[in-house]
Amino acid sequence: MSYAAAVDHLYALGHELAPIFPSTPRRKFDLAHMRVLAAAVGDPQTSFTSVLIAGTNGKGSTAATLSSILIAAGYRTGLYTSPHLIRVNERIQIDGVQISDEDFARLYFQVDESARRLVESGDLPHPPSFFEVLTAVAFLYFAGDKADSSGKAKANPVDIAILEVGLGGRLDATNIVDPLLSIITDIALDHQDYLGNTITEITREKVGILRPHGTLITLPQHPEANQAIGEAAASLDLRAISAADFIPHLPPRPSSQPTTYPVISTKPRAESKGNREIRFSTTSATPLPRNRYTVTLEHQPLEIDSPLFGHHQQRNIALAIAAAAELRNQNSYKLLQNRTNSNQISYKINNSAIEQGIRNTKWPGRLELLTFPDAPDLLLDVAHNPAGAWTLRAAIAQLPEDRPRTLLFSCLSDKDLKEMSQILFPLFDSSAGDPERSKDHIIFAPIGNPRAASLEDLLAAAHALDVPAHAAPHLAAALAQARAITPPNGLIIATGSVYLVGEIRHLAVQE
Repeated sequence: MSYAAAVDHLYALGHELAPIFPSTPRRKFDLAHMRVLAAAVGDPQTSFTSVLIAGTNGKGSTAATLSSILIAAGYRTGLYTSPHLIRVNERIQIDGVQISDEDFARLYFQVDESARRLVESGDLPHPPSFFEVLTAVAFLYFAGDKADSSGKAKANPVDIAILEVGLGGRLDATNIVDPLLSIITDIALDHQDYLGNTITEITREKVGILRPHGTLITLPQHPEANQAIGEAAASLDLRAISAADFIPHLPPRPSSQPTTYPVISTKPRAESKGNREIRFSTTSATPLPRNRYTVTLEHQPLEIDSPLFGHHQQRNIALAIAAAAELRNQNSYKLLQNRTNSNQISYKINNSAIEQGIRNTKWPGRLELLTFPDAPDLLLDVAHNPAGAWTLRAAIAQLPEDRPRTLLFSCLSDKDLKEMSQILFPLFDSSAGDPERSKDHIIFAPIGNPRAASLEDLLAAAHALDVPAHAAPHLAAALAQARAITPPNGLIIATGSVYLVGEIRHLAVQE
């Protein structure tokens, strides 16, 4: 069956956090169900080694950076992340290349048929969820199950897969693997309905990815999280590695070299039916400082030059460096005995590969700046919870104060809209009497998700703060309105939800 049919069928399963059926309660996660599904398709997760990454914020950036390092070191590397910005294929990659439509469709229906039989036999109480199905597809793909011109063909498994946990950790579908390393990024309040109402409760769900006598990589963070992580580490008798040594003690140094930003060409590609082409240009006016600094790894300098903007990314980069250092330490873990690749002792990752991997990291939608000729720049950031909003606010503080700004915002109804609005909306208050903010605007728009906050709720949040705001009927209209009211030297900032950023990015690139 076709790729379009596979995607339609996948989305018909409903959102991961929505009820299974309209009249039923929300899904209760059970890792046993994922194990049953994986067993039905041959337990592909046992065919490759993996690193498992949990946390509230920074999981994707850490995963993308570590994957890029391993690719630079010459290893065939799988990357599984969520959610996607535009196409579901983004979630499943090998060596930075998304799964093909053909492979996705074939593997999707293979998993779906197995799930159907399991439900009919009573081995599963209901069809697997959206995320469980995608995880099974990713595991099959990483295990080497792919198609060629003659149909199905077996390839070698990936040398390693970097897996981002979807929700929590303990009951997440990815947690059926036996990881070489477990990484825990920064933890904050999010998904309280599922994970708990305190940092301690949420952390106890995240540490479910840890294994007895395994290896943990993390950083000092909120005291409650530190305590819960420490208690779990002690009870499991594991090695706990802090990545703090790889965080620079000084702010990123300025560079005399121009920084590269995406520029949207006004000339359509001949083969693309008028789609605009993303090309790269250089500019010396860097609105956000690039992360350039030096750290020390095993008594050698490591020159960091990351395309991921924001000081917060230094923590994610540090976690990726610490993971790479552990992967090349032959005493850190045992590799699977049935591996077919040539590396049976440890991963050979030199400092040059770490530097190159960090430099080549691609992770769109995270403080990503798109610039356009004769039009305001567009800054995209998937700040989808209060912690992310604070990070974005810190980045905005580094922007020129005299630059007019327009905020495009929407979020999901299960996010803390009140706190996020208090963090961000006052930065765009044109009525506050600040002459430099007098040309600022806030525009809300609905997003295509059943959990989306209503325009009424978004407007009410702004009005509660006495901050002027307007609503657009859809995201395309919101982007058009933002471009109409923002001067060419101004900046449009789109944030609040991954779904908003993905659609705005798609519109900006494809128009």
